[in-house]
Amino acid sequence: MNKLTKLGKGVLLIILLIILGGCWDQKETEKQAYVIAIGLDKAEDNESLVKVSYLIANPEAGTAAEGGGSSEPPREIISFVAEDFITSRNFANTVIAKQITYDIIKLIMVSEEFARDEKFIRWIYDATKAMEIRRDTKLLITREDTLTFLLNNHPRLETRPHEYFNMMFERGQETGMMPASDLNTFFRVTEADADLFLGIYGTTEKKEQPQEQEPDQIIAGEFHYEGETNTTQFLGSAVFKEGKMIDALTIEETRIAYLLNPTLSVSDILASFPDPFDENYQISTRISMNGKNSFDMNLKKEQPEIHVNVPVLIEVLSNHSMTDYQLDQHKLNTLKNSFEERLEKLIKKTIKKTQEEYQSEPFGWSLIARKHFLSIPEWEKFDWMKTYPDIHINVSVNVELGRLGRQGDVPSIEGVRD
Repeated sequence: MNKLTKLGKGVLLIILLIILGGCWDQKETEKQAYVIAIGLDKAEDNESLVKVSYLIANPEAGTAAEGGGSSEPPREIISFVAEDFITSRNFANTVIAKQITYDIIKLIMVSEEFARDEKFIRWIYDATKAMEIRRDTKLLITREDTLTFLLNNHPRLETRPHEYFNMMFERGQETGMMPASDLNTFFRVTEADADLFLGIYGTTEKKEQPQEQEPDQIIAGEFHYEGETNTTQFLGSAVFKEGKMIDALTIEETRIAYLLNPTLSVSDILASFPDPFDENYQISTRISMNGKNSFDMNLKKEQPEIHVNVPVLIEVLSNHSMTDYQLDQHKLNTLKNSFEERLEKLIKKTIKKTQEEYQSEPFGWSLIARKHFLSIPEWEKFDWMKTYPDIHINVSVNVELGRLGRQGDVPSIEGVRD
């Protein structure tokens, strides 16, 4: 019995040694510097180098573990020139004591100047080699250089940088103000060489906005406000074609890209429409998808054709003209038709822009189109990017009216004024 007990203890000891042996290279949290965001810019006077910026987060800042007496800042920023952003970690350790790690990186930022450079693709593909960088890492394009963006970004209510970026991107995608942009989608779209990729567009610098410009026709930097808050704005999309930035989409165009893309969903678009009963007012609405888009593609004709039906649900949130829709089917039909005509007009305008200016589309339609071909050689011969500008595209929007506000009855203006 004693022999069996000793044997059991020996086996247990060996198992424990094997399990614990996998922890030999682990490092304690307080000995590591966690990079939350990497910034990439062109290096001055040397095309073979890249300027790398790090946003390093303090994991204990803003938590109970920090305690009340700590004076450590929530972040640290460093920027320098290197050959790439993989080996750059060792250079950063010449001034930062803790070991640089990419384990929880959330964001890769690229300046617009660098993103528009044909050689940008050579450096961003380093992310496929680094095992620590996840493919769901967000991709942000900044109008200014990334170091300026990082230094000017000062969130007021959320000082932890990783939480700040998470919340901004999640809410921006829910409202359609910015695209769902990550490295995995960038690499997939670029390598497929058929569609356009949309990256998040942001800036910390205000830009002149024409007074006659509509609120939805703006990009980052063009939203003007007053008060005491952060100067950083995330609005619109950076358009990439074959791995290179070529333009920027407005809020309205970004939202339309959401509505037309069958792989994306948006749940909380707030938008205004002209009031069909009084041209002096606008109607505030909430727009959401009401099912999946349907496609009818005939790509074997001499001029290929695509018909897209977009079903949306629209809730009315304001009624400044005080029009009473209750129990009046004619007014409801007029309202519904005005919404459909307005959306169809905006969608057709955006599609025309993609066909004439970009010669490609950011709607993910090539994934649907390729199913109409029996073989890969047949699909490659069709050449979606070359053919897309000449495709006849027809769009119809099917609007279903939701709630007409929390209170459906309209008060009497005459009674209020009396």
